[in-house]
Amino acid sequence: MTEIRKIILILLAIGAMVAAGSRAGTAIAAQNTGAQAQNTSAVPDTKGREKNLAIGEAEAKQLLLLMDQDQSGKVSKKEFMSFMEAEFQRLDVNKDGELDVKELTQSRLVPRGGRHR
Repeated sequence: MTEIRKIILILLAIGAMVAAGSRAGTAIAAQNTGAQAQNTSAVPDTKGREKNLAIGEAEAKQLLLLMDQDQSGKVSKKEFMSFMEAEFQRLDVNKDGELDVKELTQSRLVPRGGRHR
């Protein structure tokens, strides 16, 4: 998977989690609990989870650098929404106000001066 696709998927996941609020976390926890209850003999893959967490943390740090316009080390709602709006506008190549699969899969990450604006 290319880096841009990973970043786009992370952005979409972050946006979905913000929109859904705590429901996403609750649903994931319930799903994980249900899976563990169904298969109690399974040994947790802690090394795989740690590796995935480390990868996710590295990508989250990259996103933070892109979104954090005031370089505070945190992303405010205003910074987040500004970033997402700019990304949507950049990805919406045909300017129809909607993103389709072609626009999402053919996009390229273009950093602007080290920070996204």
